[in-house]
Amino acid sequence: MSVLHENPASLSDTSIPASVEERLAIIERVANSTQFSKSTRLRDFLRFVGKRSVKAGANEIHEHEIGVQVFGRSESYDRGQDNIVRVNATELRKRIDSYFSSEGAHETLIFTIPRGSYIPVYEYRSLAPDIPATGEPPVPLGIDSLLPSASRWKNSQVFWIFLSAGLAAICIFQFVQMRSLNTPTRAWANKPNVVAFWTEFTKPNTLTDIVLPDEAVSMSEEIVGHPITLSDYLDKAYIHEFESSPKMSAERKADLHTIFNHNLVTFGGFHAAQEIIEIGPIARSMHLVHSRFYEAESLKRNNLILIGGKKANPWVHLFDDQVNFSLDYDDAHSQAFVSNHQPKPGEEPIYKVVMDRNALYGYSVISYLPNPSHTGNVLIIAGTDSDATAAAAEFLTSEEGLRKLRTTFGGGEFHYFEVLLKTSRLSGTSFNSQLVAYRTHA
Repeated sequence: MSVLHENPASLSDTSIPASVEERLAIIERVANSTQFSKSTRLRDFLRFVGKRSVKAGANEIHEHEIGVQVFGRSESYDRGQDNIVRVNATELRKRIDSYFSSEGAHETLIFTIPRGSYIPVYEYRSLAPDIPATGEPPVPLGIDSLLPSASRWKNSQVFWIFLSAGLAAICIFQFVQMRSLNTPTRAWANKPNVVAFWTEFTKPNTLTDIVLPDEAVSMSEEIVGHPITLSDYLDKAYIHEFESSPKMSAERKADLHTIFNHNLVTFGGFHAAQEIIEIGPIARSMHLVHSRFYEAESLKRNNLILIGGKKANPWVHLFDDQVNFSLDYDDAHSQAFVSNHQPKPGEEPIYKVVMDRNALYGYSVISYLPNPSHTGNVLIIAGTDSDATAAAAEFLTSEEGLRKLRTTFGGGEFHYFEVLLKTSRLSGTSFNSQLVAYRTHA
């Protein structure tokens, strides 16, 4: 809980704004405290937002700006797939609050960085009269004393924002659940190509596992500096590797522990799964699972849908030798791209993301394959960013997309295939997908 609500009686009049010099001074004192002594990255994060916020006209600091300036990401990096700023912001807020409740308990000017923003918010407080003169840390207050008074509840919009957001999330979840249970055939009606593909895909088995990508392992790869294999991922060997590595700083190790302790999924990965689950009667046979908790035994029994490339979903490595189009990653430029291992005439060996002022052009790969034991079917759905991944799922669940694909294949059944899609989104519009290349498998 924010230190600003420590004790209403101890807060002085906050109507007088702190000067630029005072704000920069308190930022520097906090940055130089023991809370940040072993974390250069968080210290740089704090100093950046502190200095950036006092500039004229600085009403907002964008996550992308922090990613580039503080964490060394490229200008084109995808915040949907790389949420390192948000992960570190959570830890930053904790350390700021810890400072003001311990060694900074004497500070009269305090600040927080509210959730949903990266602009520090400053407020004056007077020292509580019962703080010991010896400098000993104050006795923790009871939970009742941490709650704002009735008058402050009326003036506090933060509480109502969080309450509204929580209720909205619950309503959305219940709406989606009811929609999938009460109208399972709506998205199935009048879609013969959707019916043909998904009936063929689910036919060998009764259950289909949808495996969500693990963005924590994707971020860990960037810190470790090399790809993480499926075997290393399953036995967490890469965690042991960096713990014993003399080349990795304590700060880096702490970053990896923080990241790995979170089950992170991008909105694009979740949206892709949602598109598939809502397509119709097959929804009841779908089982959603995070990549980290998927078990190889399930692959022998069930069909499998892998969402995301091998960087975020190491299970994709199982099919490296079966695919022509693969989603790869350029560590030097922090950029995903599609490799075309055996280009045909008119095709490129590599397809990279293109950005301009009005549009974003990415690429998606869809691979429809048998599982390793040929007891079921596998779908790999991956894009150069999370939106492109979602666009690929939309293509596979749209009547128009599958009609074009079926026509390209000459009609008939959907045999095993790979397709490369170019996804584009003009400013303010939804994604469109264009078939660039394909391969069919016997």
